[in-house]
Amino acid sequence: MNPQILIVDDDDSIRDSINEYLSLSGYDTDTAANAEEALERLEVKPFDVVITDIVMNGMDGLKLTEHIKAHYDTSVIIITGYIRDYTYETAIKKGADDFVFKPFRLEELLLRLKRVLRERRIARERNEILEEFKILSITDHLTQLYNSRHFHHQLQNEIIRHNRYQRPLSLLMLDIDHFKRFNDVYGHIEGDRILSSIGKAITGVLRTPDTAYRYGGEEFTVILPETAIESALKAASRIKEEVETDVFRSNDHGDPITLSIGVTEYCFGESATEFMKRADKAMYMSKSQGRNCISRI
Repeated sequence: MNPQILIVDDDDSIRDSINEYLSLSGYDTDTAANAEEALERLEVKPFDVVITDIVMNGMDGLKLTEHIKAHYDTSVIIITGYIRDYTYETAIKKGADDFVFKPFRLEELLLRLKRVLRERRIARERNEILEEFKILSITDHLTQLYNSRHFHHQLQNEIIRHNRYQRPLSLLMLDIDHFKRFNDVYGHIEGDRILSSIGKAITGVLRTPDTAYRYGGEEFTVILPETAIESALKAASRIKEEVETDVFRSNDHGDPITLSIGVTEYCFGESATEFMKRADKAMYMSKSQGRNCISRI
């Protein structure tokens, strides 16, 4: 898709000459005779770059630039013939990406536009890479669930939200039964396949606000915002049943794949560590009761 350029100038001849030149240069262009028209265009169509004069009737180009930068992902090139009244530094402080003095050659403006578009592309690519690294830093590569580092961060956030709004908050701790024995018998490659399958089974039955994590080894945890203990028990039951049916059926070796699950609800004022310890204790209650069951505290 060609870059979208909006040209804003109350001088018809300048506006039309820029429009014609950039159109012939291969850009998709639109025009506006003043800032108010420009904002109307921006409301209905995204633009990569706005090229605007400073001095116009109504809102001037500097205020237009400030508004664009505050509300749109759009670069701005400012043009002006008032060299003494406006400086490059003033325009940049207002958010402009470049500044051109009249009279200018259209070839110069095209070079400035290409530079701004190139910088937009580089910034976008950099942001995409940073976002990818961010996702990788909080994700367990095997199960595609969040990792334990993100769990601790998110749990603190949910506790703060609970203490502020007094909304229920529950936590599940889950452990795969006899998983070490499974790995010893069938190998770690098969073990990894089971871990991945359980990750999918857990996320497949959760609501949108719920978040699941691989806590470590064969342990998983699930944060359930806006969820009291009874509803949390139902969520645990759904996960248990999904693992017993779906993951067990995909296990070619015939050994049952089951979970021991602990469920608890947050008590106002307790620390994240205390909250986790209760969930962990509930999970070990399930272990001591023969595994493949759900316990609550």
